Amino acid sequence: MYERKIEKEYSCGIEITSEIIGGKWKPTLINLIHEGIIRPSDLQRAMPAASRRALNIQLNELQEHGIIEKKIYPVLPLKVEYSLTEFGTSLLPITLAMEEWGNKYREHFRKLLELKKETTNK
Repeated sequence: MYERKIEKEYSCGIEITSEIIGGKWKPTLINLIHEGIIRPSDLQRAMPAASRRALNIQLNELQEHGIIEKKIYPVLPLKVEYSLTEFGTSLLPITLAMEEWGNKYREHFRKLLELKKETTNK
């Protein structure tokens, strides 16, 4: 993980939450693992816009923060599965609420993007 020159203080809950789930794909990864999509290749298929490298980085960060566990089975080819820890499960109300809110306001957001595109192209 990237090491900052200036240490963060984490003086409020939002900073801590953002540190743990802040990342383009982390909330989605948490929700997908909760839904039972636990193999790296299945996560990649569920999130085609995410590069394999980006997913690996964010999965590693979630693992370092104790949100997910990685189980490696000693078979060939190697079999890897992820699961939420108890600590990770405690984040579900947040990530599921994010998903619900995003779904509720999807059309509103798309209209804003279109308006922005129209204004930029003029």
